[in-house]
Amino acid sequence: MDYVAYYRVSTKRQGRSGLGLEAQQAAVNAFLESSDTIIAAFTEVVSGRKENREQLQKAMRLAKAKAVPLLIAKLDRFSRRVSFIASVMESGIQLTIAEMPRATEFQLHIFAALAQEERRLISERTKAALSQVRKRGKLLGQHGKQLALINRDSADQFAGSLAQHLPSDWATLSFSAIARVLNRKNVKTRTGSLFYPQTVKNYLARMSG
Repeated sequence: MDYVAYYRVSTKRQGRSGLGLEAQQAAVNAFLESSDTIIAAFTEVVSGRKENREQLQKAMRLAKAKAVPLLIAKLDRFSRRVSFIASVMESGIQLTIAEMPRATEFQLHIFAALAQEERRLISERTKAALSQVRKRGKLLGQHGKQLALINRDSADQFAGSLAQHLPSDWATLSFSAIARVLNRKNVKTRTGSLFYPQTVKNYLARMSG
């Protein structure tokens, strides 16, 4: 029997690498009998959601003109829309699916309906997951802002409490000297560490701010 073969990959990367395309060709070759012939093969790189595909239209016109089946490796390489598959069948084009060669037209409708429903569920699950991610991101962002405000207020309060531990002449002393005085008094930073010149500088800046 003669056939017109149609292959489709979704991305240019798949088309260049042969991923997907080689698997489809292998499925078609495994289906063919020694007496079968592919009179023409059409390949294109396009999303399955697009029904008005140039190479597919050429393949269908040739299959109809020659009165031979249109051979596809998998049904989803053709379409997942029940309405589109039905319209093709009603136009008089015979579809042959290599992975299920004995499927009747009724069974192809059922498989297409299942594939269409699966695509809908995948889309819904993806949207729901993205929505949850966005919500978590918003909450984390809000929490982060609140935490930053709390930390800032806490640091300001601690800086204010240091005044009672500073020597009376602290304004004339270097940051290093002030740090030594505070460490000798066993005063700790807000995080329980020793004072260093930069630490003193930061807290004094908060006190003056």
